[in-house]
Amino acid sequence: MDFYLSFLAENWWRFLITALAAYLLGSINTAVMVTSIVTKGKKDIREMGSGNAGFTNVLRSVGKVPAIITIVCDALKCVAAVLLGALIFSFINTDSAVLSSEFVNCGKYTAGIFCILGHSYPVYFHFKGGKGVVTAAALIAVEDWRVFVVILAVFLIVFIITKIISAASITAAVMYAPITFGVTFIFDYLNGDGYSLGYVILSTAASLIIGIFVIVKHKANIGRLLRGEEKKITAKKG
Repeated sequence: MDFYLSFLAENWWRFLITALAAYLLGSINTAVMVTSIVTKGKKDIREMGSGNAGFTNVLRSVGKVPAIITIVCDALKCVAAVLLGALIFSFINTDSAVLSSEFVNCGKYTAGIFCILGHSYPVYFHFKGGKGVVTAAALIAVEDWRVFVVILAVFLIVFIITKIISAASITAAVMYAPITFGVTFIFDYLNGDGYSLGYVILSTAASLIIGIFVIVKHKANIGRLLRGEEKKITAKKG
């Protein structure tokens, strides 16, 4: 861990540039923009339905096509941020391919975290945005496809059982850190490409931060779930 602390100190400017760029990209809130375009500027998604500037509220309050545009664009902005973070950290000179990969992943996590913060607290829209589920999913997919597959399976199983997106999102957020630890420890540290235990700890810590953030943003949903008041997503009958 001392090595990683030294690394952080020496490359603070990379973290700063990555964090700032990712936050500004994350602040491009698609839900707000799409709703404004569809309603010709007459409505704000943050004043409709649940008040959340995200995919689920757009689906319920505006429609399927705007919701699809929202989820695609929210995912793409995080992918762009994460790839930018990876690029910035890829220029760190090292003779070890494994160490270079660890540095690149640090850049990905940094970008992903700040992109999620931008999505939830967008500077362009008075710091009132969404809950970061789609952006977090995009980060996971780009960072580690193995973790993404497991998280997606967890999400789908809970959603199929409950028909409640928030319940599936919260469960996936709870499981994110344990799954990250299991995958990186078993496949990367013990049986993989020689990743360090320090990296396993840092990646688990990053996923824990993201998971806790998503759970906290769902505080109101948790209350409604406990009271049995959370709405289900059901297919409309024609």
